Amino acid sequence: MFKQYRGLRREIYVLFFGRIVTNMGALIWPMLTLILTNKLGMKASDVATVMLVMTLVQLPITLLGGKLADKFNKRNIIIFCDLVTVTCYLICGFIEISFMFVVLFFLAGLFASVEWPCYDALIADLSSSSDRERAYSLEYLGANIGLVLAPTIGGLLFENYLNVAFIFNAISTLSSTILIFIFIKNITKTKEDVKVSEYEDDESHKSIFTVLKERKTILIFLVFSALSGLVYSQFNFLMPLNLEYLYGAKGAIYFGLITSVNAIVVIVGTPLLTSLFPKIKDVSKIIIGEILIVTGLAMYIFVQGLIPMYFVSIIIFTLGEIASTLGKQPYLTRRIPSSHRGRIASISYIVASLFQAFMQKGVGFLADHYTMSQVWIIVTIIGCFSIGSTLLLKFMDKKAYPLFYVE
Repeated sequence: MFKQYRGLRREIYVLFFGRIVTNMGALIWPMLTLILTNKLGMKASDVATVMLVMTLVQLPITLLGGKLADKFNKRNIIIFCDLVTVTCYLICGFIEISFMFVVLFFLAGLFASVEWPCYDALIADLSSSSDRERAYSLEYLGANIGLVLAPTIGGLLFENYLNVAFIFNAISTLSSTILIFIFIKNITKTKEDVKVSEYEDDESHKSIFTVLKERKTILIFLVFSALSGLVYSQFNFLMPLNLEYLYGAKGAIYFGLITSVNAIVVIVGTPLLTSLFPKIKDVSKIIIGEILIVTGLAMYIFVQGLIPMYFVSIIIFTLGEIASTLGKQPYLTRRIPSSHRGRIASISYIVASLFQAFMQKGVGFLADHYTMSQVWIIVTIIGCFSIGSTLLLKFMDKKAYPLFYVE
């Protein structure tokens, strides 16, 4: 399974190891909901409001990140943003949990938002169209190798040693930054496969609005991303709330274990699914992934209080996450000009985040006033609409990009 990752550019492997190191310290972000509720005493609806405000501030910052990714050196942007993030994490590690603590935490997230489009666009630049699945698969694998133990350790540190988690997060992020600074020098774009390069030709003379207007399927993809993002986000929002409702502070430990199982399944499943489904179209991978994600989360309608079933649910959910990830990132980069990768990646993130933030407020309200099973029913219904949007996307994609369907 791992031989399939041979032959990629050296820089891809550096980013792979960088992701591992960074995520080894990712003890904090999965615990954000629990920090706001358990440590600061917020209600679910208040947490959703905080996340909405954070998202509204992040939107122009993310768009700026996409613009910078298309115009300037992506490597240098990543390094600068990482250094700011490290500084914020270190300060959080030495102060009391308070409003200032949340502000610094959010500031770190803002600079991470700037670099996300840079990472996605850089991987696309460093891989040919035919290697795109393998490149994104490897990066996704690296991110989750680092996450195997991080959430569990974070859950154990949460109650009494949360500051230690922040310090460890800062050290791991700094280590990744040093790797990128030393070993990534050449970021010139890879020459593309002639057969499909016409979809990725440089069109820097066109505005982002013109590019989107000419590619109607990308607009459908953005609708799908919004619905899918809301459903997927319940893994880090409604699920920990559900566990805290059932088990109190111990819910953080259970959620950490579930998140670690998620990472383990990704490590085993990503190379396996990548090798088993090389000829399955990226849109079909997205459809399969969405069906599994919705199925895994829908189980929470029936399994309240049945701890072993949480792990069955997360396995199904994670297989869907893998399939969807292997489809989504290659899908988008293969169908847009290389000159607009950063901006379109940031717009995709913005649309999904904006929809998620506003709708999350509704999910938080429901969680405060209805049973968890009833809230999970609503999430499942939204998931069904998400699946429907992927079926429409596949129908339109065959007409818009016929080269990808030539046998």
